[in-house]
Amino acid sequence: MSQPDFVVAVPARYGASRLPGKPLRLIAGIPMVVHVARRALAAGARQVVVATDDTRIADALAGEPLTVCMTRADHASGTDRLAECADQLGWDDATIVVNLQGDEPFAPPEGIRAVAGALATSGAGMATLATAVEDAAALFDPNVVKLVRDRAGFALYFSRAPIPWQRDRFARDRLGPPGDDVWRHIGIYAYRAGFLRRFATLPAGRLEQLEALEQLRVLEAGERIAVGISPVPFPPGVDTLADLERADRRARELT
Repeated sequence: MSQPDFVVAVPARYGASRLPGKPLRLIAGIPMVVHVARRALAAGARQVVVATDDTRIADALAGEPLTVCMTRADHASGTDRLAECADQLGWDDATIVVNLQGDEPFAPPEGIRAVAGALATSGAGMATLATAVEDAAALFDPNVVKLVRDRAGFALYFSRAPIPWQRDRFARDRLGPPGDDVWRHIGIYAYRAGFLRRFATLPAGRLEQLEALEQLRVLEAGERIAVGISPVPFPPGVDTLADLERADRRARELT
């Protein structure tokens, strides 16, 4: 199947609590949000949009072949910010919108294309990616989100807990390899623009609040999320100053 037509939208909020001004932090001398946007452009998106609430971010993107969408500052999530962007730019309800987080400066273009393809072939309103959990430390780490899928490749649940609970194996050993069908969620999403608008109107669900995972809102509402397997690894994103320093070293090694 040929690659579907898609747009990439990058939510970029200036006021991150753990790393203020995160989109403008420099990686190899270039603002992080510019690195992210260039990854989206390399994926072959028809349009790349950065949705932000701060003119400093817009100024940093001057000269890049993309669209800056100025949005309200009071959005509760990046999804809400992108829903406003969809309305401002008048995207048709069928438009495939890839939500690429603004702290993913090394997001692989192949993975961006893969999530768009997973949505296009699924019939669902939303898609995401997963990769195998390779070690026990990640399986039991609450900062690593795990998921389970049904036979057709749709999400059954996302959790910070180790799922599925391998009863007999864990009774013997929790330190060995996780085993088959243990998946780590990769936080990249694709939506049909019409679904994105509807998602932003859904009330927060109880499971979403308990796990602090926004995607559970969709499952609680009875909607489907297609889960594709990433064709390539996704390097870690940037949440802390230590992450930023590692990203800077990596970027300098790649240049």
